[in-house]
Formats: sequence, C-alpha cells, structure tokens
Amino acid sequence: MNIPEWVKDSIFYQIFPDRFANGNTENDPPNVQPWGSAPDPVHFQGGDLAGIEQKLDYLQDLGINAIYLNPIFLSPSTHRYNTVDYYRIDPKLGTLDDFRRLLKKVHQRGMRIVLDGVFNHCGRGFFAFNDLLENGRNSPYLDWFHIRGFPLNAYSRGKATRYEAWWGFKSLPKFNTNNSAVRRYLIEVARYWVEEGIDGWRLDVPNEIDDDEFWGEFRQIVKSANPNVYLVGEIWDLLARWVNETHFDGVMHYPLRSAILDVLRGGIGINDFYLRLMQIEETYGQDALFGMYLLLGSHDTERVKTLLNGNAQKLRLAYLLMFAFPGTPAIYYGDEVGLEGGKDPDCRRAFPWNENGWDRDLRQWIQKLIQIRRETPLLRRGKWKLLEPTQCDGVVRMAREGGGEKLLILANLNSEPCWISLPAETENPLPHQTLRNLLGDQFPIEKNQNHWEISLPGLSGGYFSTAF
Repeated sequence: MNIPEWVKDSIFYQIFPDRFANGNTENDPPNVQPWGSAPDPVHFQGGDLAGIEQKLDYLQDLGINAIYLNPIFLSPSTHRYNTVDYYRIDPKLGTLDDFRRLLKKVHQRGMRIVLDGVFNHCGRGFFAFNDLLENGRNSPYLDWFHIRGFPLNAYSRGKATRYEAWWGFKSLPKFNTNNSAVRRYLIEVARYWVEEGIDGWRLDVPNEIDDDEFWGEFRQIVKSANPNVYLVGEIWDLLARWVNETHFDGVMHYPLRSAILDVLRGGIGINDFYLRLMQIEETYGQDALFGMYLLLGSHDTERVKTLLNGNAQKLRLAYLLMFAFPGTPAIYYGDEVGLEGGKDPDCRRAFPWNENGWDRDLRQWIQKLIQIRRETPLLRRGKWKLLEPTQCDGVVRMAREGGGEKLLILANLNSEPCWISLPAETENPLPHQTLRNLLGDQFPIEKNQNHWEISLPGLSGGYFSTAF
C-alpha cells in the first residue's frame, strides 16, 4: 500500500461545522438557535469556517495536525449530506474566499484538511434532480438517477417509492453511477477540490456505490491531481476489498472502535477481544493498518463518554488503546473535553467553549497521548504485535517494534491490581537497564533475573520502553 507518509504522522480532529465555533454571526440564518441548544436535524446554531479558523490555536495546543470536516457544500440541512451544489460553499458557513483563507492558514501551520465526499446521493435541490421535478420524463437528466415512475412525489410523506434514495429518505436521491455523465461529474468535483488544495476525501457510504471500476477511476484521477491525497472510506465492517491500490488508503476503523468499547463495557471478554484484533490483522494485513482512521466517536455514534457511563478510568484506557494501534488517531470534536450525547442528533451538540464545564483531566490525558505519539516513531510506524495473555485474566499485552526497539503496551482491564511478568529485552540484561512508562504514571516495577515484574492498578495501563 502506497499510503501518504503524512497520514502516519497525523492526529485528526473531526468537526461538525455547524456546532464547533461561530466566528462570524453575519452569516447566521435568521432562525439560528442559541449556541448549545438541544440539537436537531433542521435548526442551525451558527458554526462556520471563520470559527474553525479562530480556533486553530486551540487545535494545535491539543496536538492536532489534521482536520476532517463534515460536509461544507450548499445544503438545506445541518448535516449537509443532501448536497445542492458541490462547487459552492454553504453561505451559512462562509464563502469560497473564507475556505481558501482557512486552507491557507491550516497549511501555513503544517496542518491538513480532509473534506467529506458525499457521492452516492445528493439533495432534492441538486440541479439534475430539480430538472426531473420540473420536466419529468422529458428531463435530459432522466438517467442520472434510478427512476421507477412519475410523478416522483418527492415531497410527500413516507419513503421514496418512485425513485431510489439512500435508506429510502426522499431528501437523498441516489445517483446512477452507471451513467458516464454522472461518473464524470462526480470525479470532476473530487478533482476540482483537490486542485483547490484539500489534502484528502473522507468518502461517505462508498459501499453503496458497489462499483470497482468507478472507484478505480476515482482514485486514479484524484491521485493524478495530487499523489499525496488521503482517501478514506466510511466502511463499518471488516472488508479487505476496500483497502488497496484501486480503492482507498484506509477506512474508518469502526471494527477496532467496537472491540475497544465492547471489552471496556463488559460486552466481550479478553479472549474475544484478542480474537477480534487477530481478525482485523488477518483481514487487512500489517501494511494496510497504517492507513486506517482510528476513532472512538463520530457524528454517527453515541459519544464515547456517554457509552462508558462517564467512567474516567475506562475513558483513559479507551484512548490509551486507540493511540497504541497503527493508523491515524482521530478525536471527534468535544470528546476531548468530555462532551456527552446519545444517538444522532444528540451526538452533534455544540462545542462548550466555557472551560468551566470541561473535563480537564480527560483533555490533559488525550493531550499527553498525542504528544507521546508524535514523539515516539514506534507508535507511528512500528510493526504491531499482539502478545498472548498470561497470568491475570483481563490484561491486554501488545507491542510496537522496529529498528531493534520495542515498546510494550499494557492495559489492565480488571478493577483489581495485577502483577505482570515480562521477559527482559536482552538475554543478559544489564544491571542499570530500566523499564520506563512513557505516559509518566509510576507503577511498582521489579527486575527478577531475566524478567520484569510490573504491578498495574485496576483499570490502568502504560507504554513501557527499556532504557539504559
């Protein structure tokens, strides 16, 4: 896999634009809700591109060097997955000049921007579908969609029956990507924004465009515009076909997220957790893992703090484990300060900029994990290895290796402390060799001949390296 090198060095931050920061109230719609109102799919709260630009210092302080933006193109909804114009920035977010200024400032800071590409479906106001609504069977865009009959009844109640739509939602008519004109249009959109300077595409529901030829052409043209563009697909299952030289550099790693959260919530035991990790490696292979987008939360999931019932120790362990894997770690906006929320749309609350409500300990922990990851080449490029569980049940043991060095990742998922025995890194360890936890927490460590003995408190862990 020819994964862009910058991806391996990146820490992503996902932003739902309407709810991150309001930097310019002049582009707010007349019916804007007060910041922090209970979120719903139709009411805007005023977040915009200027707000993101104004918070770049905040992101860099956290350690972020890459941003993934949910859709920013013209759309009537807060989520903007029903695109009306793929070439126009939604005026409620700003202008094309605002976007170009944001992109320039992001790049000046050595950061990257990835946009959300919604190419399976569009909105009812998209020019081709609007022509269908006006002209029916006489529309020149009849074959741009999957039409079953007229009238389309696009605004009546119920699911779409006269045309194919994403999950039957009438507001999301599905493109017919078998039509060469549609393919050309969508790929040209993707190329255009790459030439504008974006650093990648997160591709929405690409499995619903189940066409290898389309994605091969898409990748070839986009990569010809910029070979270092990152292509990451929203694939929820373990499917090797999507990660290769004719599809994507990686996928959103929902299987890893599920495994981490399930074992911490008690839904599976350590053996099943290990089994899932081995299935992930067997499915993708070691090399492909480095292109994965690692996440614990997104705009489509309940907030991680809510899922873990606010348990501070389990939250720390969840992030410790995520940052230990190959791939590019990502933080969903607000998760770092303990923002909670249930299912969509509750997981899309406004960012609480009043610091009095922040979970400062959690933010400092994530900030530390980011710093250690950026300072430790093994965590970014080292080979990943799962070590067999021994002694205490419920202790995760992994390693990152490379260049003759090894980093041990230990996580005690039990509520009780556990002594863990590890072989020393050399057959005859020197008397002054030590074992150091990069995360700083001091745990009792003893050397017993050719073994280390580490006492891990319940629900704790660390990244351990040998030093001389």
